[in-house]
This record gives sequence, structure tokens and C-alpha cells, in this order.
Amino acid sequence: MLKIVHVPFIASLLAASSPVVTAFQGSSEDLPQKDASSRSTDAKLADQERPKPLTISLWPNQKAPNGDGTFDSNNAALTIHQPPHPNGAAVLICPGGGYGGVVIGPEGHGIAKWLNKHGITGIVLRYRLPRGRSAVPLLDAQRALRIVRVRGPQEWHCDPKRLGVMGFSAGGHLASTVATHFDEGNPAAKSSIDRQSSRPDFAILVYPVITMGAKTHGGSRRNLLGAAPSAELVALYSNEKQVTPETCPCYLAHARDDRPVPPENSRLFHAALQSSKVPSEYLELPSGGHGLNGYQGPMWDAWQQGSLAWLRKMKIISAAE
Repeated sequence: MLKIVHVPFIASLLAASSPVVTAFQGSSEDLPQKDASSRSTDAKLADQERPKPLTISLWPNQKAPNGDGTFDSNNAALTIHQPPHPNGAAVLICPGGGYGGVVIGPEGHGIAKWLNKHGITGIVLRYRLPRGRSAVPLLDAQRALRIVRVRGPQEWHCDPKRLGVMGFSAGGHLASTVATHFDEGNPAAKSSIDRQSSRPDFAILVYPVITMGAKTHGGSRRNLLGAAPSAELVALYSNEKQVTPETCPCYLAHARDDRPVPPENSRLFHAALQSSKVPSEYLELPSGGHGLNGYQGPMWDAWQQGSLAWLRKMKIISAAE
């Protein structure tokens, strides 16, 4: 079985030994195994029952805002993966790619299919690439949440009060930006979409970029903020500095040996969440690097099992799921 132990270094950051800061210790033998034929049969049955994914454009009339009064003819898109037996929970998935691309397969559609196995609707966001326009990915993600809150209950069996965000690497930065930069919507807006809140109900961040400071991922920062951002812009998108008591509950996972995106990113964010008394849990993994061994193996399995357990504890999903 999985063994969870405290991480002394992180506990010292919080000036206490916290039960929500954990490290995975174990091997693949600790995880339940199925033979290849059983896994193949299960996957085929699930695919037969699952509704076909639906892709929709995010912005009307190919007119996507850039955040500075100008508009972009390129559009963002959502792909909704519905489970055969939805439980009402839904997750907006932000794949990584250093803000220079979108790793939409393993960190997008693959994650949605995994969530579907647990009754959770997976909604993959193909956000626009910023190219120095820092507001662009956030605007896309905020609109995505608003759309799901309007259309989700009737069309995709989504509970608008159990709508979270998940992100990987630079997509984890986007997800943490969504978690810390939000509004309640515009009550005077003509569109029902614009009247919705953009605050997620929870966030799951996996090897995320968090800071734009010294421990950031250089390529992500350059693509998002440009070559020479101001100190104010760096601070604005250093999300460990943007946490408040209103930030949504968060689950984080990061490998200790991640070199492109050092685990200090998750440590800083978790410490800020704890300081603001926001419910949060951080799983620090002993190995796996960036991408956790290519999205497979015991380290990859550990964050998935840990995040599901956390969702049950937060009562987002039931104990049976």
C-alpha cells in the first residue's frame, strides 16, 4: 500500500509539522495491478459507453479579446469529455507547453479520459498562446469556466458549484492564475455567460510553474510576459504572491528532482495557501522529474490516487468514486 510521510523541509517552511504536506514513498508493487488483457477490456467497455467528445469555440465571431482593447482572430476551444455515469463534478484541464505550445494529448485528452473513469466530466482547454500578451490565456480560462457554469448543468451534467481547474507545468501556472485572479462576473451584462463567476471551486496543480521570480521556468516567463517585463508584471503573475483567504482549495504534486520547474514553485504556493488558511495539500514525490517519467509509473499513479483521495475528503466526489 502507499506510505505517506511528512517532509521536514517543507514543514519547516510552515513552522509546524503539517499533516497536509506529504511525500510518496513506495514502488509499483504498492499499487493495484491488472493484467494487460483486463486493462484492454475495461478500456474498450468504457469507450463504448462514453459519449463522443464535443468541441466548441470559446469566443463568438472569431473575436477573442487580448485584454488591452484589441482582438484576436484566433480562437480558443473547449473539448468536453463526458463520462458514461456523471457524478456532477467537472474539471477544466489546462495542458502545459511552456506557453509556447499546448501538450493537449497526455496532459489534456488523456487526463479527461482518466477523470471520466471516476464519473468526473473532463473539459480540455486549448488556450491561445500569449506571445507576450500576458492576459490572453487567463481570459480564455475565465471564459471557459463561465461557459461551463451556464451550459454545463443542462447539457453536460455539471454541477456549477463543483467546477474545478487542473493544470500541468505552464498549464499549472495558468490554473494557479485562474485560482488567484478571478471575479464574480458582471451582474449588468446582457450575456448570461458574462454574469457568471470565474472563481473555480478547487484546483489541482501538477508540477506547476507558479512564480515568475528566480525559481521560474524561463521559457514560460518569456512567452507569457515578454523579454523584459516590469517588476509589477512579474509580481502580478507570481501567483504565490496573489493568494488570499478567498483562493479556492488546492492540491499540488511535484517531483523533488524536477529541474526545468523546481519544486520550490509548489512549496511557495502551498506555504502561501497555508498562511492564508486555504485548505490545501501538497504531495512531494522523490523522483520522476518533469512530466513524472513520461506520464506513467508509480510517481504518476501516486498523484492521481492522491488527488482523488483529496477530492473525496473535500466532498467534491463521493467515497465510492
